[in-house]
Amino acid sequence: MTEDELIERHPKVWHMAADGSWPSIRDHGLLSVTALLDLYGVTGGARAPIESARRPQCVTLKADGLPDAVVRDNKPMFEASLLKCLQNGLTPRDWYETLNRKSFLWVERERLERLLKAKAYAKDPQVVLTVDTKSLIERHRNAILLSAINSGQTLYVPQPRGTATFHPIAGFPSGAGRVGTTTKPRIVELTVEGGVPDIADMVLKVERVESGVWTSLEV
Repeated sequence: MTEDELIERHPKVWHMAADGSWPSIRDHGLLSVTALLDLYGVTGGARAPIESARRPQCVTLKADGLPDAVVRDNKPMFEASLLKCLQNGLTPRDWYETLNRKSFLWVERERLERLLKAKAYAKDPQVVLTVDTKSLIERHRNAILLSAINSGQTLYVPQPRGTATFHPIAGFPSGAGRVGTTTKPRIVELTVEGGVPDIADMVLKVERVESGVWTSLEV
């Protein structure tokens, strides 16, 4: 796939964040879990349950001089199912750490809206960032990796996953074939290794979503 193809197919991408998180994201960036733990000085025994294991609940990070930051749970990762679909000799810990080094954006608004309506999130307000794909690629092309599966869930028909799950843009299958087939798989996730510290420069819109009502916030 070329960068132009990706931009044409998905000119915008989206990220869902915890309510109230936009000021921190604006000031510090859209950071991966690993980068957040570094920023908040989380080390030793307190770090492994957040970075290297399944998180059954959200975790709030605190540090002097920084606003509280919420690390979302990863409840949809069932370890028994994960063990069955991991490839290339990876362990669950390897996979959790792989995911936690990335920030994730949806390339299809439909998937974002399904997530907003999911039982785990529908009852609480959320913040949605709309991001310009072209600007994101121009600044972070070397850190962008694409996935054809929802890499953070094993709840519904767990897909095989391993060292070949995430592709650089140029390595993602393209060319002939219908999107969503083996010859031209659909992109499900756009990830950025380490996160996007300058995300505020690429955000087109920030909205708060509560009970299906979308309210624009100041960018």
